[in-house]
Amino acid sequence: MIELGKTRLVFNPYGGKMSQILASETPFPHRAGNLFKIQYSVNWEDAREDSEKNYLTQSIRLYSYMTPFVYKNPRSAFLNYRDLDIGVNTFGDNSYEEGKVYGLKYFNDNFDRLLKVKTAVDPENFFRNEQSIPTLPSKA
Repeated sequence: MIELGKTRLVFNPYGGKMSQILASETPFPHRAGNLFKIQYSVNWEDAREDSEKNYLTQSIRLYSYMTPFVYKNPRSAFLNYRDLDIGVNTFGDNSYEEGKVYGLKYFNDNFDRLLKVKTAVDPENFFRNEQSIPTLPSKA
């Protein structure tokens, strides 16, 4: 990290009471068996394009370096630390398949259950962003 420069890691410890709640009891599945949530970040004020590329490259290098040390079956993500690199949804004909790419990383086995809830509560998919849970196609 010293070699890279401005990149940071934040470790949020897991365990305790959090491990006792089943992954299926809430949308957030990252519980028992996870020691930490790791947040990768980099900040800069220089608006030059080469600076942006440099700092993003630093972050990617750190993320890649950490790969052997983190859970990767699958490598998961935390929704509140949104990462557009793991997938986005255009909400076209392939909405479910696009949503499943990032949805499984954020919600693991809870994704299909949340998909059904979203379809029932918001069938027109009014509340959406590029990584929100999609709705199932209507059967009409």
